[in-house]
Amino acid sequence: MARIFGTDGVRGLANDKLTAELALDLSVSAAHVLAERGTFAGHRPLAVVGRDTRISGQFLEAAVVAGLASAGVDVLLLGELPTPGVAHLTAALGADLGVMLSASHNAMPDNGIKFLARGGVKLDDAIEDAIEARLEEPWDRPTGADVGRVTPHPTAVDEYAAHLVATVGDLAPAAGTGGRPLKVVLDCAHGAASVVGPKALRDAGVEVVAICAEPDGLNINDGCGSTHLEVLQAAVREHGADVGFALDGDADRCLAVDAAGQVVDGDQILAVLALSLREQGRLTDDTVVATVMSNLGFVQALTAAGVTVRQTAVGDRYVLEDMKAGGYVLGGEQSGHVIMSEYATTGDGLLTALQVLHRMVATGRSIADLAGVMTRLPQVLVNVAGVDRARTDDAALLAAVAAAEEELGDTGRILLRPSGTEPLVRVMVEAPTAEQAHDVAHGLADVVRERLAI
Repeated sequence: MARIFGTDGVRGLANDKLTAELALDLSVSAAHVLAERGTFAGHRPLAVVGRDTRISGQFLEAAVVAGLASAGVDVLLLGELPTPGVAHLTAALGADLGVMLSASHNAMPDNGIKFLARGGVKLDDAIEDAIEARLEEPWDRPTGADVGRVTPHPTAVDEYAAHLVATVGDLAPAAGTGGRPLKVVLDCAHGAASVVGPKALRDAGVEVVAICAEPDGLNINDGCGSTHLEVLQAAVREHGADVGFALDGDADRCLAVDAAGQVVDGDQILAVLALSLREQGRLTDDTVVATVMSNLGFVQALTAAGVTVRQTAVGDRYVLEDMKAGGYVLGGEQSGHVIMSEYATTGDGLLTALQVLHRMVATGRSIADLAGVMTRLPQVLVNVAGVDRARTDDAALLAAVAAAEEELGDTGRILLRPSGTEPLVRVMVEAPTAEQAHDVAHGLADVVRERLAI
């Protein structure tokens, strides 16, 4: 049987792969596994449950709550709230378990179930495996007063917004200075941050133009958000805003757009925040954690500034694991997942936006000026399908890669990444010019296609 849990919880087409029955069974199993590991020792267990705006989240929420309560777990319903908001309240409310229903940036028909342990941290692989193993086992059902109680928690948005604002304080210009507040366009992707996002930024003292903040259950991520930045680019120019931020459906990632409509990606945001923390003496060991997909320009810029860049496999879970192991406070991905462990246990798009705004206010500099600390090298990614991904150690392929690396020298980079699930190899090349990156990438792709053909 294939593993149910993926790299970020259980995800799939709602009411097809991800059914109400599976959601209920997973919740029961999670309660049992955590109980057996002593999580509930000596007290009545408590879980918090949140969801994004997908219509399927309603029936999945009902199934998760039914499963938890039938296993004797009390449940607080948080309603529509970003994934990092659920993580924060799991810790802040002393819950033993958090559950978030979201498929992040995926299209509306998909959904997902993400479990969080006490403290708002993701479950490790061993616990996920134990949850899967318990799915088919019989269990003793509590009755009477031992079944769980289900209670709405109507202050979830206010509590999470207050937490976010507390990380930056008041960003409004001081009274009597004649300054104006920063004007920000926030693309909420018709997702989980549609209410709390504009509220948090306004509470922090900035002027907010909220777009794509009218979810109807069907339009999450539909032509908007962090995967469709053209909507935000147009809105920033139309409203004469200082900066724009785009979230995804569950608001755990954030990308930016400057006043001219130019994209500021996750690498640039991470560079801005790394140098800010280093300046304040708050960047542990002057080190930031990124992935192997981070642009070489990011690595070059931070290295020149005296900041060490540690690179992990692609995926925010690997970034977080390395951060925990080394006690580092900042990590992230080019896609906009930024983790600031001083304030959050997971990537948090709204926290990221507020921290960037705080840096803009503190320095009086534009986002374009701040992001200019690094120059993005042209990057070309070619997906070569229909090949044997297990044979990337082919001698002729390695020789071709070595020759290309010698051609690029220190001015570029080559990365071959076999897919973890498909007969596909990704060829990524960075070079001083877009033409050279294109030529090298497609040349190597031809070699992969020829040498690794199935």
